[in-house]
Amino acid sequence: MLEHIKIVLVGTTHSGNIGSVARAMKTMGLSRLCLVQPKAELDGHAYALSAGASELLSQAEQFDALGSAVADCGLVVGASARSRTLSWPMLEPRACAELAVKEAATHSVALVFGRESSGLSNDELQLCNYHVCIPANPEYSSLNLAMAVQIVAYEVRVAALAAQSQVEASDDTAYPSSSQMENFYQHLQQTLDQTGFIIRQHPGLVMTKLRRLFNRARPEEAEYNILRGILTSVQKRIGNTDQNQR
Repeated sequence: MLEHIKIVLVGTTHSGNIGSVARAMKTMGLSRLCLVQPKAELDGHAYALSAGASELLSQAEQFDALGSAVADCGLVVGASARSRTLSWPMLEPRACAELAVKEAATHSVALVFGRESSGLSNDELQLCNYHVCIPANPEYSSLNLAMAVQIVAYEVRVAALAAQSQVEASDDTAYPSSSQMENFYQHLQQTLDQTGFIIRQHPGLVMTKLRRLFNRARPEEAEYNILRGILTSVQKRIGNTDQNQR
């Protein structure tokens, strides 16, 4: 998913900021950097501040206009710290990241950041499906470009990890069927009856609470097999004890 999410910088004036953005991206697993009409060269200062993320700088794509940089993207989100005359759908970083990760499964996504002094122009913002605004302290909302990218990139990584966990849980986990669980409850009741834990004629309340317990726990298929094995082992032990006593 992260391979389909690109960070687009428009009109960046300081080479050090580009290097710092590359560092911020790499720490969060993002690798696609696009530069639109940069005002600074990728010089030694940029590479020094990239701090080990120099490959992102060397592989960065450069464009003459924002429209060209986002032409292949199905979702474009532009960072905006100012209120605009033309209202636009606005997201906070967390919602932006969740949407970006979701849509990156099917197409490229661009997260666009503007000039250090003036941000994105209104024309550039109108190329975006959404705007994202970091809810900073209103009394002092000044964020360095790399800081802003770091915040959004962090949220993207958190959203990607959460999505991956859901995929792994849904794809890899097998659960026993309803009929298998009914067999388990019958086996459990039979075993508890044999041990004398419940009264054969009145198993009701105990078994109801045990059903609620296991339904809430929702054992996986491997755990279900272990539970059945434990019950079988107890029954064998009880049978051997009865024979020895006779």
